[in-house]
Amino acid sequence: MSFVPGLGILKGMALTFRNMLRLKPTVQYPEEVYPVAPRHRGRLLLLYDEAGALKCETCFQCAQACPIECIDMGGVDTRDRYHIHWGPAEQYGERREESALRRSGRPVPDATATPFEPIDTAALDVILADEAYDPRHMLAILGRTQEAYGYLPVAALKHISHATGAWYAEVYGTATFYDQLRMAPAGAHVLAICLCPSCTFRGAGRVLAAAEAAASTALGGSSPEGAVRLEATACHGASPAAVFVTLDGAVQAEPTAKGITDLVTRLRAGHAPVGRA
Repeated sequence: MSFVPGLGILKGMALTFRNMLRLKPTVQYPEEVYPVAPRHRGRLLLLYDEAGALKCETCFQCAQACPIECIDMGGVDTRDRYHIHWGPAEQYGERREESALRRSGRPVPDATATPFEPIDTAALDVILADEAYDPRHMLAILGRTQEAYGYLPVAALKHISHATGAWYAEVYGTATFYDQLRMAPAGAHVLAICLCPSCTFRGAGRVLAAAEAAASTALGGSSPEGAVRLEATACHGASPAAVFVTLDGAVQAEPTAKGITDLVTRLRAGHAPVGRA
């Protein structure tokens, strides 16, 4: 029957006429509420409570879930402290309505506390100008910013986002993805270990495990007293015979797991406060 000419047209016309004779499913809304699919995307409506406070939880999920990315949020926080800009690509909350926090049972931050420490952006402006404010050079901008400030302050990330036009989530995501970038000031000493395939083949994993055990922290963290910070680095082929390890930028000769353990132990012991008799 599939080879009969015009059979498909007849089937389609039969379906059309059958639906034309059906009763129209008119719903008398709002007296009669039609069941809504769980994933239905309808018109957004901001709701207010009895006191007139907005019930929006400021989770920015609407901006993220918008299929055509037409929702964009911008303005200042409720205390007029700092500017916020949120769009569909953002993923990290900067602001939460205090009433929404209380309703959800989460702690409300101290209203008198500053959200982040300000910095002098003169050096950062020079870096941005050298990189032509190009967000495609984000890794280079962040690397040079860390060299200038010693770490990546939140104020610097926000300034980079505003100057380059990149979403803050993209800047923050790049800063936290790479192990050589740090979001906190380094300790008294920085111990960097290369984890490239060549160094890993020579035992970088054992050296890293020994360093983490001796420093009581994981890669990217600092020892409890702040004496040693463990970071990842890249040898770029500069260490063909042994694992590439640097201490405050100085290359360590033929490091071993035991040697790194002794080194970190000495650094932590030298940084420990002297007790009184």
